[in-house]
Amino acid sequence: MGERGHVVVHGNDYETPDGTGVRDYVHVMDVAEGHVATLRHAAGHRGFLAVNLGTGRGASVLEVISSFERASGQRIAMRIGPRRPGDAPAYWADVQHARDRLGWSARRGLDQMCADSWRWQFANPRGFDDPEPPASAKGVIPLA
Repeated sequence: MGERGHVVVHGNDYETPDGTGVRDYVHVMDVAEGHVATLRHAAGHRGFLAVNLGTGRGASVLEVISSFERASGQRIAMRIGPRRPGDAPAYWADVQHARDRLGWSARRGLDQMCADSWRWQFANPRGFDDPEPPASAKGVIPLA
């Protein structure tokens, strides 16, 4: 949205394919659908059930930046910064339990997550506090 001069990538020397941290990014709608599946399950079962909601696949920080560039049609300036203390090189959700017990799995990929996030942010540059988009955004359709 142009509010920062660049994005800081915290570390590029991890033992991952491109050196940046790998995480399991999941679309907010997939998470919402996972909660609905959990409520349906809870309606017919007693007790406690813990499941991981995620895609079961990791994406690197550079992959996420690249996906946002495709979604926005803009180059994203970035700088490599130091690792953050305690960050693991890679982790993602084990989603087998969610599939087996809830019949749920994430349906949306990284490109759709970034495109939907960009579209929402473009339409709501100040978040939920600004019901009227800026004049510069009126009549403009985001690329993705």
